[in-house]
Amino acid sequence: MQIRKGNKADMAAVLLLIKELAAFEKEPEAVVITVADLERDGFGTVPLFHTFVAEIDNVIVGVALYYNRYSTWKGKTIHLEDLIVNESVRGKGVGFALYSEIIRQGKTDNVRRIEWNVLDWNTAAVDFYVKSGAVVLKDWQTVQMDEVGIARFLQQ
Repeated sequence: MQIRKGNKADMAAVLLLIKELAAFEKEPEAVVITVADLERDGFGTVPLFHTFVAEIDNVIVGVALYYNRYSTWKGKTIHLEDLIVNESVRGKGVGFALYSEIIRQGKTDNVRRIEWNVLDWNTAAVDFYVKSGAVVLKDWQTVQMDEVGIARFLQQ
């Protein structure tokens, strides 16, 4: 297995993994981005995200997609948007290798916090994160407003 920084040519494989994750999270129709979106947004003059990919026999089997955020309490942070491993290779250390690379990137970038979301029913992931030393916050809730909500709000 090899872990490396993702590049523009990897985005078709990354999108397949994103769609696999959406199916796992019971929202297969929720993915609307395209390869062109990923190429533009991740590899333009001001990239909106970065990736690490995991390869086995020159096939991308996992991805960690992250971006920088800013905390008014902590300063520069990393947000791990997704850590995805193809189902066929789960349990073989791919996820741990990608997770470790994100932690190393946080150290390299001198961030004070790395954060991400995890579904409460994904107990295997929750247990893994807790065992690794991460804290799963119980008193914060994720808040989102989708395109419909944005439009409704602006019509008020």
